[in-house]
Amino acid sequence: MTAKESTTSSWQEQVKENLITIAIALAIALLIRVFVAEPRFIPSGSMLPTLEIGDRLVVEKVSYHFQPIHRGDIIVFQPPQQLLSRGYETNQAFIKRAIAKGGDTVAVREGIVYVNNQPLAEDYIAQLPQYNMPLVKVPEGNLFVMGDNRNNSNDSHIWGFLPETNIIGQAVFRFWPFDRIGSL
Repeated sequence: MTAKESTTSSWQEQVKENLITIAIALAIALLIRVFVAEPRFIPSGSMLPTLEIGDRLVVEKVSYHFQPIHRGDIIVFQPPQQLLSRGYETNQAFIKRAIAKGGDTVAVREGIVYVNNQPLAEDYIAQLPQYNMPLVKVPEGNLFVMGDNRNNSNDSHIWGFLPETNIIGQAVFRFWPFDRIGSL
């Protein structure tokens, strides 16, 4: 083998190794995004003041396979059938706060949200709800979700219950803007 052939062979091996490394890195990144965590962008003001338009979040997708959803969790989900029938698309994710779980009752009276006849302490909302909602019982396997901007949120008080199977994951960390970076 000549020196020129050796150099060409060495260069080809390096290119091959680099391409394999890039392919492995892309595969790992794709697996993480599909199964572990993904970034999301906040497009509306329905979660003000907790989340602002333009905030960027990390949504983790693993914990709900091992533990139940908790009241107060901020969840990202695919639109339920009620929203699909109103023209929303399946790939359009929503973000709301879990207020009640299957078996719970929910009502809104005189600006207060009641879960199981107990008023919620909600220091995270934009303002008190300016509507009343009669008592409803959340079916098993479903959630009642609301935006923190109660009066400007397309949520369960309008369209009903969210099947737990629609959940993508839990919003856990804001990474943009830098001055508001931190866990949720």
